[in-house]
Amino acid sequence: MKFQSIIIGLAFLLSAIPLSSQTATTYDEFRSQQNAFESEDGAIRYIDKGTGPVILLLHGIPTSSWLYRKMIDPIADKGYRVIAPDMLGFGSSDSPKGYDLYDAEQHAKRLTALMAHLNVDSWTHVMHDAGGIWTWETFIKNPVKIEKLVILNSIIYEEGFEPPIRMKRGVFTKISMWMYKNGITTKLLLNQLFKVGLMENNLTKAEIEGYKRPLREGKTNGMYNFFSKTCQELPDYSPVLKEKVDIPVAVIWGKHDEMLLWTPLADRVITDLNIAASDVHILDAKHFIQEEMPDEIVELICDFAKR
Repeated sequence: MKFQSIIIGLAFLLSAIPLSSQTATTYDEFRSQQNAFESEDGAIRYIDKGTGPVILLLHGIPTSSWLYRKMIDPIADKGYRVIAPDMLGFGSSDSPKGYDLYDAEQHAKRLTALMAHLNVDSWTHVMHDAGGIWTWETFIKNPVKIEKLVILNSIIYEEGFEPPIRMKRGVFTKISMWMYKNGITTKLLLNQLFKVGLMENNLTKAEIEGYKRPLREGKTNGMYNFFSKTCQELPDYSPVLKEKVDIPVAVIWGKHDEMLLWTPLADRVITDLNIAASDVHILDAKHFIQEEMPDEIVELICDFAKR
């Protein structure tokens, strides 16, 4: 009887915890924890958890803040306020029609507006994949806002940039995007993405749902811009790295990444960003290091942020 009372008491306590403070186990639960910011171009959904110094977690393409689901609560539990947005055109956010609307500088403009809306004056900035180019554009607009920078397998220079898809703007690419969102090639795209991006694909059906559903909902306009424009003509951000990023920088990189290779970039990036050798962490992982080594990354980010 005493054991039953303990179980009932624990169940009551757990049920009393607001959903927003519980770790989401399904994509529906994750979405239910998101807030919405009405930008000039459409609604941007985001997670905002914890209190303390702010750490922003920025995804890439074709992912969303779901990529960080294993890291959000652990970082918040260490005394930080974690903000993880779905950029316009991805995840739960709106995906309005348009092309230039999804240029990197437009993403940067909306990201800056989101942080202003949240009354965040400065933060530690964590980026991944195409979040790199959105970040460089953010430095152009508001370099004083970002206090520290953590680079996770991100787009920096043309060297080492090996996107799995390069398409030209036009009918063929539009048809490809249509096939992704109508279920014709959705599974094929994700299977190939995880085959290339993970050492071993152990994602459950529930986890894959968080990557699949946005595509099936038609979130492909941002992808169309990226594959047909950015992948064709990656801007040279050398002046930004050398002149605008005058803050502490750390690198956490999966050394087996086949899409963003570290070795061709290493010397140039370390020099341009003046990164200390102790702040370069090369992990035994591929592209989606948030899926493969979330606990290790959380420790590295928080240790760097608290210095």
